[in-house]
Amino acid sequence: MTGDIPRRGFKDGIEVSALALGGSHLGDVTTESEAERIVHQAIDAGIDFFDNAWEYHDGLSEDRMGRALRGKRDRVFLMTKVCTHGRGREVALQQLEQSLKRLQTDYLDLWQVHEVVYDNDPDLHFSKGGVIEALEAAKEAGKVQYVGFTGHKDPKIHLKMLSFGYPFDTVQMPLNPFDATFRSFQRDVLPELQKRRIAPLGMKSMGGNGQPIKKKLAQPDELLRYAMSLPVLTTVSGIDSLDVLEQNLRVARGFTPMSEAEMQALERRVAQPAGDGRVELYKTSKLYDAKVGRDQHGFPSEQELSA
Repeated sequence: MTGDIPRRGFKDGIEVSALALGGSHLGDVTTESEAERIVHQAIDAGIDFFDNAWEYHDGLSEDRMGRALRGKRDRVFLMTKVCTHGRGREVALQQLEQSLKRLQTDYLDLWQVHEVVYDNDPDLHFSKGGVIEALEAAKEAGKVQYVGFTGHKDPKIHLKMLSFGYPFDTVQMPLNPFDATFRSFQRDVLPELQKRRIAPLGMKSMGGNGQPIKKKLAQPDELLRYAMSLPVLTTVSGIDSLDVLEQNLRVARGFTPMSEAEMQALERRVAQPAGDGRVELYKTSKLYDAKVGRDQHGFPSEQELSA
């Protein structure tokens, strides 16, 4: 399909592409040259929202994105995430400097608190000397324009973060047809964001690791189209090859939203396997939680569990 990728309004007159490039997968690409081609072809195709995080592949994802964006920084809305996992302001600001250096920029369009997935994370983040103070300091220093948070575990944790009344600009969360049935961010968090005029960012449109596709529960194009049809600013999609980029562009170019009836039909079709959380293991297990976060919260390592 030909056509332009839709653009959606954020704030202050800023518009971004409705499809975003997820940074983590750049660390999975075999060579740096291929990672660079993915970034360049994405930009040329009209994708200008770029996602990353300080801890992805121990900094490799940010390094690769930074090198690929040389001479193109002004063409993208650049976001990365701070990975304190309960640690405080000073750790966060150290990570910010490292992220800026890796990404070869002197400012971020958006800086988000990464992986708010433990029940006590909101209290830790908003405590005196916590990461929220770092968000404020970074904005005051002109190193960050907008701020938000992310998480994939439980809508209740997102709602607890919002209960503090902090003026987040964005919130990132899993949004896909499986989520509609189990611990639903779409049902519980999305309306709250709309009420507060906070921009929602969708992620894990394919179920996080593509397992639902491998199990033939749904096709990639319908999963991405469903996610992009929700009232979100953009949908972050991991792209680890030029083939996956082209697959996603086929949906995004000249995008036509699903009708409400189409979305409900897909939700019903996957409701049975989605109902107990087996399709979204990032909600029901520690399997996809960052090692740094597990360590900070004192959860045993895989080695300790198997000993």
